[in-house]
Amino acid sequence: MKNRVLGRTGLQVGEIGLGCEALVELDAAAAQEMLNAAIEAGVNFFDLFAPQPQVRDAFGRAMKGRREKFILQAHLCSAWVDGQYMRTRDIEVVKAAFADLLARLGTDYVDVGMIHFVDEQKDFDEVFGGAVMEYAKELLAAGTVRHLGLSTHNPRVAIQAVQSGLIDVIMLSLNPAYDMLPPSEDINILFDKATYEAPDVLSRTDPERQELYALCESQGVALTVMKPYAGGALLDAQASPFGAAMTVAQCLHYCLTRPGVATVLTGAKNIPEMMEAIAYCDLPEEEKDYSTLLSSCPAHAFQDQCMYCGHCAPCPAGIDIATVNKYADLCQAQGKVPETVADHYRLLSAKAGDCIGCGQCEARCPFQVKIVEHMEKAKEMFGA
Repeated sequence: MKNRVLGRTGLQVGEIGLGCEALVELDAAAAQEMLNAAIEAGVNFFDLFAPQPQVRDAFGRAMKGRREKFILQAHLCSAWVDGQYMRTRDIEVVKAAFADLLARLGTDYVDVGMIHFVDEQKDFDEVFGGAVMEYAKELLAAGTVRHLGLSTHNPRVAIQAVQSGLIDVIMLSLNPAYDMLPPSEDINILFDKATYEAPDVLSRTDPERQELYALCESQGVALTVMKPYAGGALLDAQASPFGAAMTVAQCLHYCLTRPGVATVLTGAKNIPEMMEAIAYCDLPEEEKDYSTLLSSCPAHAFQDQCMYCGHCAPCPAGIDIATVNKYADLCQAQGKVPETVADHYRLLSAKAGDCIGCGQCEARCPFQVKIVEHMEKAKEMFGA
């Protein structure tokens, strides 16, 4: 398992993590077996949004005697009330649910306290201006929550969360299909295939998504990914908005090549599905490559946008073209050159200004990117 830094938290997390949704359907023994298999395979980052007592108990048993092996992203505002899951902003219910979480886990802290499921502007305003955020700050001050996060399906909400300066980790639904769509407060549009048939859906990343990725990268706010397979739709040619099936490895690789992403939380329903995702770490690059599929799929083929796939290499001038384009895109999305990005650019051994305009890279690019033109723009942007 290859590790990445979880943004400014400094935590080292595996590229592939595990969500807890599957555990809701498993009995105690099966849940325990799945968590044990994850740890043995090198997984160290887990998302725990589910308030169901049996799920929290399963984590508690798995963590006993080896708390240090679990970097836990556990949710505030997710409660179990009268035998039902409930997302709540009632502060007394929030406090009781979090106390129950700690007790069932048998721990006195969680690594990332994730404010649960904030998609609407009204909800964002209530959370950040009210009792929930005050409680989260108290937990931070006490060390009960080490870092603060927020889960959302709405990039516009995520941007505001990053800009608040209070959030270290954003849990976001991310995949190439969702990346095409403009922000919405209605989560259901993500799952409706008719959404992708609308005339204004373009075959490129939505500008606000680009802005979010750029902002996270420059501010050191980590992205943890949910729904990398779009609920399984991307793995099925009939269900996929692209009219072609991606593999598990291609979906994971797409997510892990987006700026700011630290880990992808696989939505495995059982151990074999989980192990298929973890196997990504040992696959050759050609099996991870999503470029040919996304550039030539029957619907929504991505064109004239660098996807950082690396097919343009090698450059005779030694330029890491994908990285230069990534840095330039980050700056363009924010409308400025953040000092952090400029510092990274200065460390490159070859800059955009070293481009000799031979065009070899353009002949190899599956997305028909005008790379020579991009290098000129990057040279002007960074001054070298």
